[in-house]
Amino acid sequence: MLSALSPLDGRYRASMEELRVFFSEEALIRARIFIEISYFAALAKEPKLKELKPLKPAQEKALQKIIDDFSPKDAEEVKKLEQTTRHDVKAVEYFLKKKIEKIPGLKDATEFVHFALTSEDTNNLAYGILIHQAIENVLAPTLLGLLQDLAAMAVKWKTARMLSLTHGQPATPTTVGKEMLVFATRLQRQLALLDDFRMQGKFGGAVGTYSAHEAAYPDVDWEKFGKEFVTALGLTHIPITTQINPHDDLAELSHLFIRMNTILLDFSRDMWLYISRGVFKQAVVKGEVGSSTMPHKVNPIDFENGEGNLGLSNALFDHFALKLPVSRLQRDLSDSTVQRNIGVAFGYHILAVQNIQKGLGKLTLDASILQRELDLHPEVAAEAIQTVLRKHGVHGAYEKLKALTRGEKLTKEDLRSFVEELKLPPAEKKKLLGLL
Repeated sequence: MLSALSPLDGRYRASMEELRVFFSEEALIRARIFIEISYFAALAKEPKLKELKPLKPAQEKALQKIIDDFSPKDAEEVKKLEQTTRHDVKAVEYFLKKKIEKIPGLKDATEFVHFALTSEDTNNLAYGILIHQAIENVLAPTLLGLLQDLAAMAVKWKTARMLSLTHGQPATPTTVGKEMLVFATRLQRQLALLDDFRMQGKFGGAVGTYSAHEAAYPDVDWEKFGKEFVTALGLTHIPITTQINPHDDLAELSHLFIRMNTILLDFSRDMWLYISRGVFKQAVVKGEVGSSTMPHKVNPIDFENGEGNLGLSNALFDHFALKLPVSRLQRDLSDSTVQRNIGVAFGYHILAVQNIQKGLGKLTLDASILQRELDLHPEVAAEAIQTVLRKHGVHGAYEKLKALTRGEKLTKEDLRSFVEELKLPPAEKKKLLGLL
């Protein structure tokens, strides 16, 4: 797709196939069809709507067939209708009326399609179910796969001692496995929140009062009907709204993904630095070029691409969180064009996760570099030594180690001599010498 405006539909199109099922224009139209037919069927079950008879099994089957057989050709027909209506949901209504009037016994019932609704009743529920489906089928499994990769690395390198850097300076040793586990546990916490997350659903007519519903059928408990309809879709019902879903749910979801993206951005930068230090080696891919002029280069491009894509994703999610919950009075339309980009934010997120996983798959640990760094900085044992001295009541323990080590270039022999001269139990000395 060399003519695509967005890289997600061009260069990275193949990586977006799973997500496109839930966030393409066709997917949104299909979801609207599902909502409208589900609503029509729910109305038919309401005994106080005398003008709409209960559906017969054959009619229910025919309605379900409209959903099941919905095709790209059908989506194109809806878009053709939209060229005339200049209204996306009204085009869906007209499309469905033409379909339903062909079902035996329902020709006179087509006015109950989109009955007393405003377009946002359909749209917000359609977005809600699509986002739930995308989380369940693509987003959560993809993140879980990365989490499992990190957990496996944490186990694999659990005992691989590594020099820490705090403020960019040598610090108390850690292990590679523990550092992987830091990110795994951070990501795991956010995944638990994602698992609990539920989109909300608004369903109350033009300004959220069910006024049109009640004008036609005042004896129906429309608030109860609306709540049952929304919850049956797996969404959390919002009882009090304006014309639109206030989008607090999308703001919450955006902030959740901003946190996950930020964790992964932090991880990508750390991996870049570990590779720069030589802690990790990257596999050489045959035929791959690292630089157009420097043939020796094996660049950490996967983590760099991941960082860039996470930034793009967060920029969009940040805008969603700040913009979508704000609407003038009972509604304005500025949320509509913004919501259409939800899939783009998720797309760059998914692309970043794929980048990171690809990068991780190329790594091997260089144990010789780990040991060389530790050998070059024996002074990092100072924290452990002064803490043991404190344990045994040695006055000015911290100050003694500060005088010995701060800003000084020490050897292991210097520290061994220092430890040997300490008045400590033999077992404690042995333990400290084992750190050097």
